[in-house]
Amino acid sequence: MIEIAVKYLEAVTGAKPVTGNADRVCRGVVIDSRAVAQDSIFVAFPGEKVNGNAFAPQAVEAGAACVVMTEEPSRALVRLADEHECALFTTDDPTVFLQRLAQGYRARMHATVVGITGSVGKTTTKELVRDLLAKRYRVHATEGNHNNEIGLPLTILAAPADTQILVLEMGMDAPGQISALTRVAQPTYGIITKIGTSHIGRLGSRENIARAKAEMLEGMPPSAENFEGHHSRLFLSGEDDFTPFIIENYAKPRGIEVVLCGMSGDDDVSARDVELDAESRASFTLELADATQERVTLGITGAQAVPDALLACACARELGIPAYEIKEALAAARPAHMRQEQRVTPAGTRVIDDSYNASPDSMAAALDLLCSLPCEGDRVAVLGEIGELGEEGPRLHALVGAYAAAKKPDLLVCVGADNAQAMAEAARTMGMEPARIRVIPDAERCVRRLRGALGPQDLVLVKGSRFVGLDRFVEGVCSSC
Repeated sequence: MIEIAVKYLEAVTGAKPVTGNADRVCRGVVIDSRAVAQDSIFVAFPGEKVNGNAFAPQAVEAGAACVVMTEEPSRALVRLADEHECALFTTDDPTVFLQRLAQGYRARMHATVVGITGSVGKTTTKELVRDLLAKRYRVHATEGNHNNEIGLPLTILAAPADTQILVLEMGMDAPGQISALTRVAQPTYGIITKIGTSHIGRLGSRENIARAKAEMLEGMPPSAENFEGHHSRLFLSGEDDFTPFIIENYAKPRGIEVVLCGMSGDDDVSARDVELDAESRASFTLELADATQERVTLGITGAQAVPDALLACACARELGIPAYEIKEALAAARPAHMRQEQRVTPAGTRVIDDSYNASPDSMAAALDLLCSLPCEGDRVAVLGEIGELGEEGPRLHALVGAYAAAKKPDLLVCVGADNAQAMAEAARTMGMEPARIRVIPDAERCVRRLRGALGPQDLVLVKGSRFVGLDRFVEGVCSSC
């Protein structure tokens, strides 16, 4: 984690010192006063419900070396800080403070950075890249949902000083956000997984989503430059319809070489002869850019994971991971929490917990997985509403409902309000029997109505956007009480 003396904070971040021991060394950064450890920097955020500035005294008493506030500290707080030799700083923007501090630390670490963005598959790709590179390097990667303007700097600041590779997931819901993240991260290698419809309600079109994702290239050096012993590469899907757009408008003008990954023999890295086993784990012949071939099997389920794996393999190969170690890491891969994680209820029902988030594209992929896994009982799709689709919401939810009808689950449960109704109506229109469709307003009622109805041979897919809270449904049906 970052270690920095108080006296350097003003120059690095622009924050204004109020009091403190200039020679005291700060170690690590937190934004939750309950997480303060000895010598931490506590950055207070003035939230709508909770004002972090109010917890400055607790942070001082917990041993913080520095507290950064957006309000002028009271005289009592200054006295308390002086008693504990804790520095106090003020800043107009705590997010900018974090980003500047992280940018400075990233520059001093001399780590190689892999930046990952896209509408679908970011986290799976990030996990695979982390696991593949960890075969040879000391790797620090994004955890949980720390992929935004606050989470990414915190990820960097938490990295051990001897980190060799930083694997950073970059999320966004508006133009300019990834541009800010890439200035902090300065990636040498970039991966864009897929251009889908996530956040289309805010960005207006898939082209605008592609432009926002391609902002990552703003922080990447041209491939012709030797940047700390590496030459930049951008890894893209050979199947994505926006790949040519990104290459022509962003990669070529910036002099960044592109590696295409896909199912075609024309791609630089490709998968051939893809097969799914009884548990829907994919095996395929991996052909790398140097013509090396290896038959590999993914430890995670679903054919939708293959494109993500190819992007991760291409990046790993570029960084010198041999084919046999790539094979080992892919076989050992496991799904991230709440991302197609398989669980079992007390009654023996298998549950595919994909409740972390959703988009129309990932909904379709999850339905494919539900219908590809072996099942002796009923296949049940519990689908929550998808957020941030704007005016496109009803149409895209209807497409999800129609796709669900085409996959023919034994029961379709649509959770939410108007858009859940749109899913259900489209499924009925496409011929699904009304008796096999239910609309339930929320996760809690979903638990009450389904928990006793699920049998030991059934298979249940659970997927929806975070605001629907379907993780509560998963916990409700999987708990023993």
